[in-house]
Amino acid sequence: MTRQHSLPRLLAISVVMTGVSLASAANAQERPVGRTDTPMAAVAAANRVGTAEPNLSAFINASAVMPFVEGTIYQVHTAPGRVTDIVLQPGEVLGAVASGDTARWVIGDTVSGSGADKRAHVLVKPFAAGLSTNLVITTDRRTYHLALSSSTGAAMSALSWTYPQDALIAFKRAQEASTAAAPVAAGLDVDQLHFNYVLSGDRPAWRPLRAFDDGRQTFIEFAASLAVGEAPPLFLVGAKGEAQLVNYRLRGRYYVVDRIFDVAELRLGTKHQEIVHITRIDEASIRGRAKGKSS
Repeated sequence: MTRQHSLPRLLAISVVMTGVSLASAANAQERPVGRTDTPMAAVAAANRVGTAEPNLSAFINASAVMPFVEGTIYQVHTAPGRVTDIVLQPGEVLGAVASGDTARWVIGDTVSGSGADKRAHVLVKPFAAGLSTNLVITTDRRTYHLALSSSTGAAMSALSWTYPQDALIAFKRAQEASTAAAPVAAGLDVDQLHFNYVLSGDRPAWRPLRAFDDGRQTFIEFAASLAVGEAPPLFLVGAKGEAQLVNYRLRGRYYVVDRIFDVAELRLGTKHQEIVHITRIDEASIRGRAKGKSS
């Protein structure tokens, strides 16, 4: 009996669908050129494209590990009688957990580990198969969007993420730290260094220790405390006393200036400005003074 009624029903559905298709085609012809799909169609398409499904390569043993991308919806497959563990990043602090269906899903949270290894876990379990809802998890670092579905099939035991953006930021910071820690004398010829610079003026906490050049660049050395204090800007002073801000690089505790200057000033403050003068003097006069003292 079922087979006898299925054919007319299919024919009826086919006729109706053909009518809908023809009507849709007619409506499409009446639409103005450039008109986009309906908002609901756009939302559905965006959700399909933006949903990440776990594949076999994403699993480490029985746990899925997927790269975190902001705005992605992560599909989580569950089953009745099974708990799926959603594991957050170590040190990440759980904020809120919200679900579209709290009546037919059991959702809880817990933690594991301690100190820097402490991790938050969100645990989900459906009451029955054939359910679907969404889950939003907010933390002190990011927001996770998940799509939950339940079936009588296999359930994911756990889902966690890798964080490529965090790894990139950490790599850049490590590079910057390595550059800052590199000795400023790397690549310099000691025999070509000139220390004929005199410091004068105020004596603030940030006063440089010395200045020298290699005939091409000028280096101003500060105490290590410069890294935790306020750094003074550097001005070049012209023959008529006019001051001009100059470009320089901070490398560790050194200012590196890509030129040789005669007079410069380090200035800091507004009402009570502190000024340290850096003056390059003739090396011959230094030798003359040293010779006079020795005699």
